[in-house]
Amino acid sequence: MTTALPMSTLDRSPLRARCTVTGVRAPERAPEWAQWLEEIGFLPGEQVELMARGAFGGHSLVVRVGLSTFALRRAEAACVLVESSV
Repeated sequence: MTTALPMSTLDRSPLRARCTVTGVRAPERAPEWAQWLEEIGFLPGEQVELMARGAFGGHSLVVRVGLSTFALRRAEAACVLVESSV
């Protein structure tokens, strides 16, 4: 029997929890975000980790995908679908 892992978005991921990217879903107002996020490495199967949240509401996030580290806005990170890598 296989247990499904919880699905979420990168902006909701706990700090330092390793996750696996399952897809990217851009908002209607910014469809180009999907291509941009995929170009910088947010591809299905990649390991990703939320490293830090910015002060004052955490609207900026530091994330690691593969061996690269990026600063993303919370809205951009919300486009990255992830599941826990338990």
